[in-house]
Amino acid sequence: MEIKQIIKQMEEDKVKFILLQFSDIYGTAKSLTIPAAKLESALEYGTWIDGSSIEGFARIAESDMFLKPDLDTYAVLPWLESEDGNTARFICDVYDPDGTPFSGGPRNILKRVLQEAEKMGYKYMTGPELEFFLFRLDEKIQPLPHDHGNYFDMTTDQAYAVRRDMTVTLEKMGIEVEATHHEVALGQHEICFRYSDALASADKTATMRVAIKAVAQKHDLHATFMPKPIGGINGSGMHVHQSLTDKKTGKNLFFNEKDKYNLSPIAYNFIAGQLGHVKGMSAILSPTVNSYKRLVPGYEAPVYISWARINRSALIRVPRASSGKIQATRIELRNPDPSCNIYLAFAVMLKAGLDGIKNNLKAPAPVEEDVYGLSSQELLDKKIDTLPESLRDALKELKEDRLVQEALGQHTYERFLTAKKQEWRDYARQVTDWELKQYLEKY
Repeated sequence: MEIKQIIKQMEEDKVKFILLQFSDIYGTAKSLTIPAAKLESALEYGTWIDGSSIEGFARIAESDMFLKPDLDTYAVLPWLESEDGNTARFICDVYDPDGTPFSGGPRNILKRVLQEAEKMGYKYMTGPELEFFLFRLDEKIQPLPHDHGNYFDMTTDQAYAVRRDMTVTLEKMGIEVEATHHEVALGQHEICFRYSDALASADKTATMRVAIKAVAQKHDLHATFMPKPIGGINGSGMHVHQSLTDKKTGKNLFFNEKDKYNLSPIAYNFIAGQLGHVKGMSAILSPTVNSYKRLVPGYEAPVYISWARINRSALIRVPRASSGKIQATRIELRNPDPSCNIYLAFAVMLKAGLDGIKNNLKAPAPVEEDVYGLSSQELLDKKIDTLPESLRDALKELKEDRLVQEALGQHTYERFLTAKKQEWRDYARQVTDWELKQYLEKY
């Protein structure tokens, strides 16, 4: 959109304040607010921030950075509507003082890999499915599931009303919701939005995480994207549907009508690249200590590195496309979770897939049987490997994968690794309730 169009739209929307949003290395939404009258100045000169105060950005001696709004991300925040004037939001790119894009900005990192794909003639398309829990918080601040629904249950409880409110809010912000439903676990839900190019999809995901929490708070609930908030039940994943299209024609380059799975050679290369680098990507896609409490057998989360169509235990699945809808041919990566930095996640996923194409990597044979039912010898015979079992293991894999490091850039790789090593050390030093119950009386 042009600046004149934006200013006219802001007048119609009675916008008095502008929230400038960006994300830190963890994917946490950061923002600052300026008066609406300062938008033109922010576009021309940028709005300065202290980068040393943002996790993973800069040291104190090199702290000056500035934000520039992306006009295409304009949206009014429905939960901040006021008679005194409304608040609009722009997602921003982060720049160094000399006017060059900050190499460690997560959005800039994704843009850099997207440009690599465009030079090869590709446009990267994604559609993440966000799962989350809604909790009540009692007087002791203990999370309690707020409903009693199950997978796809038709309910008329508070959960339905909250999801409806979330859908209305997201659509007001320009996000086309395709489906919402109750998930498997108590208090667990999912919202899916329209498939689109990866940058727009990442921006919408970042927006959804803020909006969902804001709407939940209005209903005296807490929304969390923590992967495994309750032991013994399903955790929350963020399955990501992906494809490549021809940047000139828009043709889906993953489709081949003559193939059993309707996949093209490029699609098989892409699958091979992601399977080959998934261990190195794990710390980005599943970035917390808690993430690996989700990635265990028995709760519909992937553990084994394989691909298939029918088998939902596979790491990469090929969803069936409706007859005649070739544009819907895509693959689904199932190990990411919603705690990840969506920009970094898409960047490493695309980089891995492109590596498969560049090097003509061959995908292994699909594994359609239930992988969880295979013996250790059968897994060995079929050459089926496993994902890292902990954040510590994932960080070791990240240190060995030069391609993933290249996708992140040296700045972000080093700071991410340092921060996550400290997170693991902090966790490892904790004495948990499980340990007390297991050992206190026994020893």
